[in-house]
Amino acid sequence: MAAYEEALAGQPVQIGSSRVRPGTIHALAISYYNSHGFRSLKPSSQAIYRRNIDRFCIEHGDKRAATLQREHIVKLMAARKPGSANGLHKVLRMMMQHAIETGLRPDDPTRDIKAIIVKTEGHHTWTENEIEQFEARHAIGSRARLAFALLLYTGQRRSDVVRMGRQHICDGTLQVRQLKTGAELSIPLHPSLAAIIAETGANNLTFLVTDQGKPYRAASFGNWFRDKCRAADLHGCNAHGLRKAAARRLAEAGCTAHEIAAITGHTSLREIARYTKAVDQKKLAAVAIEKVKAGTSSVKPIARFDKKREIS
Repeated sequence: MAAYEEALAGQPVQIGSSRVRPGTIHALAISYYNSHGFRSLKPSSQAIYRRNIDRFCIEHGDKRAATLQREHIVKLMAARKPGSANGLHKVLRMMMQHAIETGLRPDDPTRDIKAIIVKTEGHHTWTENEIEQFEARHAIGSRARLAFALLLYTGQRRSDVVRMGRQHICDGTLQVRQLKTGAELSIPLHPSLAAIIAETGANNLTFLVTDQGKPYRAASFGNWFRDKCRAADLHGCNAHGLRKAAARRLAEAGCTAHEIAAITGHTSLREIARYTKAVDQKKLAAVAIEKVKAGTSSVKPIARFDKKREIS
């Protein structure tokens, strides 16, 4: 009846709250899971947040949220690898903000703590040689080749590729609604991709299905595709690297950053600018060397290297 009265009053029921002590990190986590801020996140983001928060609760769930201080967080982050430390920092910031909103504490101990800067190139961008090597190993008509073509010729994330099907093709254009950003894209169907799709059965709503005939989850698809890369002796290559290869190809074809974004759906042009900058540098360097070669091609050999010169 108490839960029913709370529902009538517009108060969401705190699932699991009867099994934890009020004021603890665990209780705060449950409250945050029931908050509008958490429930408005995309399912993929919710899953990531839950993993980090649940791990933190296993270690510190019985401690009081009001006693968490800046120095505690700094030590906790120092004990983790940079990626894990930044993940912890992010979820603790969200939880502490929720604690302030609910009156559990007056301050945010994460406010002056900065995330750890990790210098990395990210996922490896496939080279043309690696693309040819995968194609040589996995023939047209195979599931691996279809997955490869969908990734390379659409430039989409694995979470979007696993949801694609024939019903999304209209007048030679593939209609995509990105899961991560919600962006709606119309991508002209590349002839190579159209030919590979034509070699695939049409009995499912998605192009790609598991051995059991069910659609892939993004994570399991990523693991499966990595195995196919290893079968082609391509270690270090993965699905996201083909998205980057697609952007690289577009840049090499002379596309502007905005034209590339129209295909990939990037909301920030920073990542795309790296590809266009690298391609421009390569072209400018080639032109520069050609100019140098043209300016020095008529230079005669130095006299001391002339074998016909008489030695006095």
